[in-house]
Amino acid sequence: MNSAVRTPETPMKVWTPSMATPAKRNLWNAMLRGCRGRCPNCGEGKLFRAYLKTADCCSHCGQDFPPHRADDLPAYLVIVIVGHIVVPIMLWVETNYSPAIILQLAIYLPITLVSSLSLLQPVKGAVVGLQWALRMHGFDENEAESASDRPA
Repeated sequence: MNSAVRTPETPMKVWTPSMATPAKRNLWNAMLRGCRGRCPNCGEGKLFRAYLKTADCCSHCGQDFPPHRADDLPAYLVIVIVGHIVVPIMLWVETNYSPAIILQLAIYLPITLVSSLSLLQPVKGAVVGLQWALRMHGFDENEAESASDRPA
């Protein structure tokens, strides 16, 4: 007697090679490519079409970018990075030289603004590369195939 009962609602799943564990993607290469503003998959095509707008797809390999969900993480990381660079410098200058407040504002505000704006795109590219390498948020081909197999 067969102990496994199959009902008509649950079709039998047949294993195919596409269901196997996908090959690992190199995390550091993907993040470095993204940091350079290049496609995390091939490293050739452009990742961004504008300052912080990702391209629809890679012009070289066709990798689709709209699934990425970087959201606010790049901004948070830039705040942490710039804060860890600017604040110790501010404290060192204040304790050793004590310049006027207006002079400190005239120096530190532009440094903070320029460094934040210059780091934002590379950090966002690295986050998109991280998501691609870890197959997060739609960057997994098998997830897209299995979603299309599901009944509506």
